[in-house]
Amino acid sequence: MPAFLDRRDVAFQLYEVLRADELTSREVYADHSRDTFDATLDLAFNLAERYFAPHNREADLNEPHVVDGKVRIVPEVGRALDAFREAGFFSAHHAYELGGLQLPAVVTQAAHAAFQAANIATTAYPFLTIGNANLLAAFGTEDQKRRYLPHLLSGRFFGTMALSEPQAGSSLADILTTATPRDDGTYLITGTKMWISGGEHELSENIVHLVLARIKDAPRGTRGISLFVVPRYRVEGDGTLGEHNDVRLGGLLHKMGYRGTTSTILNFGDEGRCVGELVGEPHQGLSYMFHMMNEARIGVGMGAAMLAYAGYLYSLDYARTRAQGRPTGAKDPHAEQHAIIGHADVRRMLLMQKAYAEGSFALGLYCAHLLDDQRTHPDAARREEAGLLLDVLTPVMKAWPSEYGLKANEQAIQILGGYGYTREYPVEQYYRDNRLNPIHEGTNGIQALDLLGRKVSLRGGAALGLLLRELRAAADDAGAAPDVEGWSPAAWGQELRRLTDLLESTTRGLLARAPEVGPDRLLANASAYLDLTGTLVIAWTWLRQATVAARALHAGAGADADFYRGKLQTCRYFFTWDSPRVEQHARLLATLDPTTLEMRDEWF
Repeated sequence: MPAFLDRRDVAFQLYEVLRADELTSREVYADHSRDTFDATLDLAFNLAERYFAPHNREADLNEPHVVDGKVRIVPEVGRALDAFREAGFFSAHHAYELGGLQLPAVVTQAAHAAFQAANIATTAYPFLTIGNANLLAAFGTEDQKRRYLPHLLSGRFFGTMALSEPQAGSSLADILTTATPRDDGTYLITGTKMWISGGEHELSENIVHLVLARIKDAPRGTRGISLFVVPRYRVEGDGTLGEHNDVRLGGLLHKMGYRGTTSTILNFGDEGRCVGELVGEPHQGLSYMFHMMNEARIGVGMGAAMLAYAGYLYSLDYARTRAQGRPTGAKDPHAEQHAIIGHADVRRMLLMQKAYAEGSFALGLYCAHLLDDQRTHPDAARREEAGLLLDVLTPVMKAWPSEYGLKANEQAIQILGGYGYTREYPVEQYYRDNRLNPIHEGTNGIQALDLLGRKVSLRGGAALGLLLRELRAAADDAGAAPDVEGWSPAAWGQELRRLTDLLESTTRGLLARAPEVGPDRLLANASAYLDLTGTLVIAWTWLRQATVAARALHAGAGADADFYRGKLQTCRYFFTWDSPRVEQHARLLATLDPTTLEMRDEWF
C-alpha cells in the first residue's frame, strides 16, 4: 500500500522549519524531547497504518445503517478507535492532571495528520470528541468538568457539536431549539438538529452533545443563543450512567463522502424529558461554541490537506509504475513504453498536488505552533500576538486547503486516467471525501466574509499587521539565503515582499472605501480577497521551506539532497504558476466590481 503521508516531510516541517524541539525549553514541555516527540509520531503512524487505513474503503462502501433502532457501523471502526483510545491520543495534548501527555499542539497535530490521511471518516469521531472536551475544559463549570471531562478524555464518552437546524443551516441566528428553565437550574431542551456528525452510534458508552439553543424569551438573533451540555444518557455525580435523556435519532443522512461517519438528524425532547446544563453565561453560547468551531475549522483545513496529500502520494506511486507511451520524438512503436512520470504534463499535475498538499500541511502545523505560543510562550506580548495571528489565519486555513486540496485530488484522478474514477482505486474516494470540506464548519463563502468583514479589522487591523510582518520577515530571511543550483530564494523573497505590499494596499483601499460603498458592495467579492490572501500565505509557507532547503543543500545535504531539491522546485512552481493570481484578484478588488451584486434573480 503506498504511503499516505511522507514521514521525512513531517520531520522537515517540525524540526527544520518550525524548530518544534525548542519548545522543550518551556517548563510545561520540559519532560519532553525530540525522542518523545518522535515516539509519538511513530505510534501514530503505526496505528494509522495498522488500524485506520485498511478499512477506509470498506467503511465507504458499507455506510452506517439502522438495525432494530441502533446504528450499525463496520466493526473495524470500533477496533481502530479502541487502539486510538488505548494509545492515549484523546488526551495527549492535555495536562498530566487530566490524564494527558502534556504534548505540544504542533506535535499532536502532526500525529493526528497521520490518522486523517489514513481514514478521514473514522478519525472524525475522536476529533469531534477532542474539540468537545477542549470547550468544556475552557468554559464548563467545575461540576461539568468533573462529570464529563475524564470520560471524554479517556474516550469512554464521545462528543459532538450540534448547531445547524433544518430551517436554519448556517444562519444560526434563526435556530429554533429552545431551553426552558427548571427549578433545579437545568433546562428542558426541545428541538431538532441536522448534519450532526457522530450524533448516534454504539462506539462509546455515551455521547455528549454541545447544543446551541435559545432560552425561553431570550432576545432574537445570535445574542440570544446559549450553549448546553446534553448527554445521550444522563451522567450521575460519580460518572455512572443514568436514564436515557430523550435524545432520539431522527434519521441518517447519506453524504457523497465521509461515508463512515454517521451524519444525523437528532430530535431533542420529543417526550419532554431532555435535560440540558447551561455552559457559562446565558446568551453567550455562540462565543463559547466558536472555541470549538475555530478548532474544527483548522481541523477541516488539515483534513483537506491530508486527503490531498494521500491522493498525491498514491498518484505519484502510480505514475512511477504505470508504463504507457514513449518519450516525445520516439519513432519506434516497438520500443519499450516508459513510466508516465516521464511525461512533462504528468509531472505538472504531480507538482500541483505537491505544492497544494505540502503547502497546506505546512500552514496547518504553523497554526498549531501558534496555539502553543498562545498558551505557553513566556512573553505575554508574544502570547497575545500568536492569538491574533491565529485569528486572522483561521479562515484561510479552513478555506484554502479545502478549495485547493480538492483541485489536487482532481489531478490525482487525472493521472490514473480511466482507473482514477473507478472505485477500485482510492483517489475517487479522496475526492468525494474532500468535496465536503469547502462546506464543513462554515462554507468557504462564510470564511471569506469572516476574513474581510471582521478579521482584517480586528484590533484596529493589528491581526493583519502581524501577518504582514511575518510575511516580510520571511522575505528578509530568504534574502540572506544562498542561491543554490540555479534556485534563488532571495528572488522569491523579493516577489513575496512585492505581493505583500499589494495585499496591504488592497486591504487599506477596500477598508477606506467601506463607509462610502456600504457592506454589501465591500463584501460582494470577498471570495476573491480570501483567495488572494490564501494564495499569498501558501507562497509564504513555500518560501519558508525553500529557504531552509537552500541552506541545507548549500551545506551539503548528502542523502537528503533530492528531498531539498524537490522543495526548491516546488516553491519555484508555486511562484510561477500560482502567485500571479494575487495580482489578478487585487485588480478586481480595487474596482469594487459590482457584477455579482447587481445580477438579478430573474436574469438567471
